[in-house]
Amino acid sequence: MECAIHQGSIKEGVPASAMMRPFQELENIDRSRPLDRCPALILNADYRPLSYFPLSIWPWQEAVKAIFRKSVTVISEYDRVVRSPGWEMRLPSVLALKEYVPMARKPAFTRFNVFLRDQWNCQYCGDGFKTHELTFDHVIPRSRGGRTTWENIVTACQCCNTRKGSRMPHEVEMYPLREPRVPSIHMLQDHGRKFPPNFLHESWGDFLYWDTELED
Repeated sequence: MECAIHQGSIKEGVPASAMMRPFQELENIDRSRPLDRCPALILNADYRPLSYFPLSIWPWQEAVKAIFRKSVTVISEYDRVVRSPGWEMRLPSVLALKEYVPMARKPAFTRFNVFLRDQWNCQYCGDGFKTHELTFDHVIPRSRGGRTTWENIVTACQCCNTRKGSRMPHEVEMYPLREPRVPSIHMLQDHGRKFPPNFLHESWGDFLYWDTELED
């Protein structure tokens, strides 16, 4: 797929060093959209997002630098234009890497990914919470030999975590709503689609949902 930068938008004969002058020298032609509202969605070379949650986006400065490094292909653009005395261009809204970045086969065992697996729902009361309102609980307490593994850690709200304490599930009749398991990358990506960022540009839609399985 060819670069979507318009013909003549980067003036020929201008040294790359001149085009890469500090971004504070750029002049905005279209001020209808703030620059901080012009991030670029980053796709892998297979045209799938590098990450769904957090969504793989770059600020406009990094996106422009990548274009000049020729490490990306411009797929779509904003109407927003920036220019310096030597060149001008429309800011990219979607970029695809030219070299494929291998994806991890197994998700990292982190607090964030535990919350994502459990979709920010307490696994005891079932209510949804914000990140700062959640913690994680050892289903089998560490004092009883429980380990810190995917299969023994669940998302819990502060209230339920305090109530369960260091007791076994059967001692307080508190059992996880879903059996904790190691999630797949696909599962986390699917869950990530359900928590879109505050900003979604219309040009991103096809790339965020095109690989979702169709239902009959």
